Amino acid sequence: MPPVDAAVIIPVYNHEARVADVAQSALGLGLPVIVVDDGSTDGSAERVRRVGGIRLLAHRRNQGKGAALLTGFAAAAAAGANWAVTLDADGQHDPADARRLLAALPAVGRPIVLGRREGMLGPDVPWTSRFGREFSNFWVRVSGGPAVADSQSGLRAFPLPECLHLGVLARRFQFEIEVLVQARRRGVPVIEVPVGVSYSPGMRRVSHFHPFYDFLRNTGLFSRLITQRILGLGRTGRSVNR
Repeated sequence: MPPVDAAVIIPVYNHEARVADVAQSALGLGLPVIVVDDGSTDGSAERVRRVGGIRLLAHRRNQGKGAALLTGFAAAAAAGANWAVTLDADGQHDPADARRLLAALPAVGRPIVLGRREGMLGPDVPWTSRFGREFSNFWVRVSGGPAVADSQSGLRAFPLPECLHLGVLARRFQFEIEVLVQARRRGVPVIEVPVGVSYSPGMRRVSHFHPFYDFLRNTGLFSRLITQRILGLGRTGRSVNR
């Protein structure tokens, strides 16, 4: 059974084709669902409103995925939640897999739980997704973060309020990378559990990852984290894989 003090957070930016289905499925978890519209210019917000039973928050302009997640974290914590389960709005995750993450929470300790996507070597998975995952995994380790198999998965369980006070500076896609490094430095464990992923040909998937600009942002992030590690500005903790 999922803890009653958890909430589902779905950041969305121009995913009108899939966000309503994702939000509707997330309601089946029996948890509060918060959708954060990060300045969408399409009909994403209206699609969510039609679902009903969803708390919809909105940024007036696009601020980045990390900023949307933090807005959702703060809202969930203010409503009394101690855990936040995050889902991407593009439909690649099965919201039901969130139960696996919550079932993995230990009786003692408050880890970040990553959904390790299985089937990433399938023919329908874009090569950029496979390369990006391995690239990110390597540099997370070099930066002093945990040795994980899927540092880019958007299906996660975060302990609140710990993850609101990790000092993460990144506010776009890089937030999900930096939070792992900062968590390990502050002794917050990171564990992984296997989950499914869908990149089927019939799925209309929208990605806002920009290979050039986000490569530059990643380079800047890892340069900062590695410099901090060299200067001894971070504390190390423990990483556990399942």
